Amino acid sequence: MAVPAVFFAVFFAYPVVSIVGRGLEADGVWRFGRIGEVLGRDDIQGVLWFTSWQALASTALTLLIALPGAYVFARYEFPGKGLLRAVVTVPFVLPTVVVGTAFLALLGRGGLLDDLWGIRLDTTVWAILLAHVFFNYAVVVRTVGGLWSQLDPRQEEAARVLGAGRLAAWRKVTLPALAPSVAAAALMVFLFTFTSFGVVQILGGPSYATLEVEIYRQTAQLLDLRTAAVLTLVQFAAVGSVLAVHAWTVRRRETALRLVDPAGTAHRPRGVRQWALLGAVLGTITLLLVVPLAVLAERSLSTPGGYGLDHYRALATIDERGGVFLVPPLDAVGNSLRYALVATLIAVVVGGLAAAALTRRAGRLARGFDALLMLPLGVSAVTVGFGFLITLDEPPLDLRSSWILVPLAQALVGVPFVVRTMLPVLRAVDGRLREAAAVLGASPLRVWREVDLPLVRRALLIAAGFAFAVSLGEFGATVFIARPDHPTLPVAVARLLGRPGEVNYGQAMALSTILMAVCAGALLLLERIRVRTTSAGEF
Repeated sequence: MAVPAVFFAVFFAYPVVSIVGRGLEADGVWRFGRIGEVLGRDDIQGVLWFTSWQALASTALTLLIALPGAYVFARYEFPGKGLLRAVVTVPFVLPTVVVGTAFLALLGRGGLLDDLWGIRLDTTVWAILLAHVFFNYAVVVRTVGGLWSQLDPRQEEAARVLGAGRLAAWRKVTLPALAPSVAAAALMVFLFTFTSFGVVQILGGPSYATLEVEIYRQTAQLLDLRTAAVLTLVQFAAVGSVLAVHAWTVRRRETALRLVDPAGTAHRPRGVRQWALLGAVLGTITLLLVVPLAVLAERSLSTPGGYGLDHYRALATIDERGGVFLVPPLDAVGNSLRYALVATLIAVVVGGLAAAALTRRAGRLARGFDALLMLPLGVSAVTVGFGFLITLDEPPLDLRSSWILVPLAQALVGVPFVVRTMLPVLRAVDGRLREAAAVLGASPLRVWREVDLPLVRRALLIAAGFAFAVSLGEFGATVFIARPDHPTLPVAVARLLGRPGEVNYGQAMALSTILMAVCAGALLLLERIRVRTTSAGEF
């Protein structure tokens, strides 16, 4: 537990507490009255209201659209199902900056709808809601569909034999069993949309701002640390409550259900209704998930003279007319890959040690340690990034000019994904295997190498893949600490979109397409690893 605890204390707790302290402390005295002053402002109340209701609306809309998809993936077998599942998951691993850019290409100025029918939805709440559904569709399909596929369909069939109608049987038998997973999925979607930054920053314009966007504005543009500190505390309290409810629903789901092998619950669609449902889900996936990505790629190739690779070629040069980079924008690809690889290594080491410690300890200490690991998901990444600048500026931790600063910030976001991926598998390892190896004289290190590692290898590789994808797309903290001569892909996209001109817009689309391809490639590699390790009989 020591290494993860020290890592979080130095690179998370210290920067966050310092920046909050600078906002609330004056002359050595904490001014908690500032909280009431800030929250009483009309503009801040508007931000709080918009953050809350758009998160609720996004969650409800995502459930409404994605639950039929969860059912189809759980109960139907059809050609290309595995590939379609990977396609559905791609949006979730994409950086939010790319998601915002994709919908800007579809709904914004010069976008597909603007060209065809003169319709623009950017700077409207509908663009934000649709982008949130696009990003979170896989959360519902994976969470709810994964459980749905393991529910015994004979229970619902028995209810129908006893006289219940189709709807009544589903409502009284299946829905209560699914309720914990639906609640868990809803809470995760709410969490991601409540803390939304990149999507709202790109699509919301000056009219809409979530807490995360407002924290960035108050910190980077207005230098008002007092307001930013208060908003950080509010967001932390709200997300902490959501995470607590989420943990409760997960524990309830794990202990309340009896599951069966999903291989025996799926079948080919039968009848007009089932084929119609499958067609509707496929149409929804095409329109909502595939079309925005396809339009993004199309806009990256569109030039005034027709389709071509001009925007991609321009990425390899420096704009001498007051450009936004000191280096060619294409350098951001190599920077992002290097940073993400280092961040993945840090996240796997820290998260792996944390997960191993949690499997060997119980009680309040372990629960508190587990909660500590999830805190980066509840605190503004903008606060963390700015906190790095104002705290890691003195020896022995003067890292302001060091390249390692970016991977450290990215690793903070990757560690929770590593822990959540590895912890269930580590807990499933029979402790008697470790005890037998120890009795036979194996050292603790050899016990880990000979017993635990072969069993958790697949989970470790998947955890590393998710940490890599998350690190590659991290934006909130990186936007503060990425050096101008070493930009990352998300930062480069945001800077290009922030400047007028067709050339900058086209380059932003090209960089976003490259980032999309890299993230999709990482996901497909994960799927290949999963298939290979499973076929080898590991799990």
